[in-house]
Amino acid sequence: MGLFTSAQSDSLECLLVDQMKDLYDAEHRLIDALPKMADAASSPQLKKAFQSHLRETKGHVNRLEQAFQLLDESAKRESCEAMKGLIKEGEEMIDSKGDPAIKDAALIAAAQRVEHYEMAGYGSARNFAQRCGRSDVADLLQQTLQEEGDADKKLTEVAESSINTAAARV
Repeated sequence: MGLFTSAQSDSLECLLVDQMKDLYDAEHRLIDALPKMADAASSPQLKKAFQSHLRETKGHVNRLEQAFQLLDESAKRESCEAMKGLIKEGEEMIDSKGDPAIKDAALIAAAQRVEHYEMAGYGSARNFAQRCGRSDVADLLQQTLQEEGDADKKLTEVAESSINTAAARV
């Protein structure tokens, strides 16, 4: 159904819950995708970054469950069509043939698209929580937003320190 899962959004808190359901599904999908991306990476540094983010992503799911609990809502997944598409693009990179450095560069590009999507989602949800006076929920969402930003920066470091240079030589 997408970002706006309620047939009618009666309040900003309803919109917040809808956003969290979308993010909850997105994180679960990412938990399934990250091991495949790590396996497809040839760079040990990139494999490690994907494995590290997998551990963080499991923490993101736990944090969302805490946030749902604070809002007296059950943790439910609403199909995140955007993440489905981003993961499908990532799978194309996983299945691609050719030079390993080019493939690693493509995997990083796909992963950064995911990170940017998540940062947008968590930033919006955090802002909604703040406006609803739910600083407890906003704090949880901010922690995840920070980790998503850090993951994006780590991917940039990996790309710029070695992979893009090697890919440019091909």
